Amino acid sequence: MQTRNRFQQLLEMHRPILADGAMGTMLHQHGIGMDECFDALNLTRPAVVAEIHHEYIDAGAQIIQTNTFGANRYKLARHGLQKQLEEINIAGVELLRRVILASFKDVLIAGDVGPLGVRLAPFGRIQPAEAHQAFGEQIAALIKGGIDLLIIETMTDLYEICEAVSAAREIDPLMPIIASMTFTRDDRTLLGDDPAEVARQVGNAGANVIGINCSGGPDQILRILKKMRQAMPEAVFSVMPNAGWPEQVGGRIMYPAAPEYFGDYAIAFWRAGATVIGGCCGTTPKHIAAMYKAIQSLPQQEELEAPQAFITELEEDTPAEQPTLFAQKAAAGRFLIAVEMDPPRGLATQKLLAGASLMKEAGADAINVADSPMARMRMSPWAVCDLIQRKIGIETVLHFPTRGRNLLRVQGDLLAAHALGVRNVFVVMGDPTAIGDYPDAMDNYDLVPSGLIKLIKQAFNAGVDHSGSNIGQPTTFFVGCALNLNPPDIYKELKTLRRKLEAGADFILTQPVYEADKVRLFLDSYQNEYGVLNVPLLVGILPLVNSRHAAFLHHEVPGITIPEVIRERIDRAGENGYRAGIDIATETVEEIRPYVQGIYIMPAFNRFDCAAEIIEKVRSAG
Repeated sequence: MQTRNRFQQLLEMHRPILADGAMGTMLHQHGIGMDECFDALNLTRPAVVAEIHHEYIDAGAQIIQTNTFGANRYKLARHGLQKQLEEINIAGVELLRRVILASFKDVLIAGDVGPLGVRLAPFGRIQPAEAHQAFGEQIAALIKGGIDLLIIETMTDLYEICEAVSAAREIDPLMPIIASMTFTRDDRTLLGDDPAEVARQVGNAGANVIGINCSGGPDQILRILKKMRQAMPEAVFSVMPNAGWPEQVGGRIMYPAAPEYFGDYAIAFWRAGATVIGGCCGTTPKHIAAMYKAIQSLPQQEELEAPQAFITELEEDTPAEQPTLFAQKAAAGRFLIAVEMDPPRGLATQKLLAGASLMKEAGADAINVADSPMARMRMSPWAVCDLIQRKIGIETVLHFPTRGRNLLRVQGDLLAAHALGVRNVFVVMGDPTAIGDYPDAMDNYDLVPSGLIKLIKQAFNAGVDHSGSNIGQPTTFFVGCALNLNPPDIYKELKTLRRKLEAGADFILTQPVYEADKVRLFLDSYQNEYGVLNVPLLVGILPLVNSRHAAFLHHEVPGITIPEVIRERIDRAGENGYRAGIDIATETVEEIRPYVQGIYIMPAFNRFDCAAEIIEKVRSAG
């Protein structure tokens, strides 16, 4: 309790409290490979870790963090060390304590807890309760070792950091906690939360100190700090910036910000509201020493104007002149899995990208990006497709409604998609504006879906536009069309599908189905009229979440019929309705697998974790 009171005393002195800098950077400089488990060095090479701790103490740091950033069950498991979790964490605390005792200085031990290295639901497979338990294991070990305070750092997910703080509070309600988030170049977290929201939620979760670490250099951290303090003026803050944005020079990762630069910013951080000040990636004992020197001369210093942050330009991707991977897989007869995602309503795309990353990891072949679903205003799907393909590395299928576009815009949009490297398109009529946010918006169109398919396949893919003028080179679009397997008039739907296929459609996506018999009946009817359907058919799968969801789809969405036995099954599942929904979806896929070439998953309420489980089960069964 005495050392905890010491931390509180430092906070009450109204002077900057200096923390240490990067551990990973220093270990790398000491010859430790980036593929090694840094946390295990507490046991295998304690002298190296101790030397780094000693250097930071000599530089003037008042808080030193244990070498336990990745010492949780998930990260240790990658090295086969999960059974040594408690041993590694306790060794990290005891090692640091010995170094402090040898220094004869009044230094506090901060137990360092980093992110789990796995995503939490709904953007990952790990449920909050599992994350809570994993954090509890590590934090309990650190407290058992005898830490003075806890630093939960470099978090990208607000749910994750709140689970970590909650776990700590359960184990030791009085433990001082610094809880720190990291931000991307747009001053938002990886999942799109802004500084004000982060400050409010981290503070309300129970952290004593709200932190910002890693991210960019001091300039960005100072900007974010000011926004946080404006949202939570009474809170205590910590800042631990990287030494600028990393740059690759001669095969090595370099950080441009010099120690003197950090010294200047130490004063700016303090005057902007930060109490605990330190460093993150790229910082060294020299950076900490420069800040210590500046803090010591604080009464004589004037606040410095922060210099302009540098900007790194991104190179444009060069479109590939070959069939898409999605097209190649279809031609090879592979069982295809596509997943639909809606563009965001605002500017933040981080959560969408996190979901796309999970879908890729689970085994999806493509991400379908809807265009203004339900006629509601959302970000242009062109931009979303481009972001997903560049940042996540999985192909997209662009939804391309004809409604609301004249012939001039249709062709311009096609050229734009191709220039962005988006080559898979799904042609649909689109939702009428009368049902959406802007019921009075223009709703006209020059082409029906079969006409647009013909324009793409027989004109653009031949190198000309609608008027026959040369467009420079042929496009390589792979075009899909829509199908309702439960239409009010099956013969009308058969004729419509036939027109789309004659226009050149390459694949078919259907509305959700919950009865395998509907698929067989439609295919038999098509074969009787036109012969065997020889175009890849991907049947819609919409996992049910609860009884209310099932009732809404059955009673209010045209074209969707859910048998009573399935609705009763979801109702019986109660709070576990989503688990029953996963099982129903998986069973449906196995029933229709012999008759189709893929599925088209539409995750309800952004439950990408449910979609991932379905994909993995389908891949495993296949």
